[in-house]
Amino acid sequence: ATTPGISVVEDNIFPQRFMHCSEMKRMGADIKVDGGRAIVRGVEKLSAAPVMASDLRASAALVLAA
Repeated sequence: ATTPGISVVEDNIFPQRFMHCSEMKRMGADIKVDGGRAIVRGVEKLSAAPVMASDLRASAALVLAA
């Protein structure tokens, strides 16, 4: 999320996998979720924020973002 540019991540198997994106947005990430697709725009930095993970993958993503 701190790299310049735009990335698109698509999940056709389990579209609800992006539930943790709202938590990453609390840290300053610029993410728009549209169905099974997440559009991520790079930001300069992420900031500390209280977050809660719903599963193991979400936990790993939030730890890496921190």
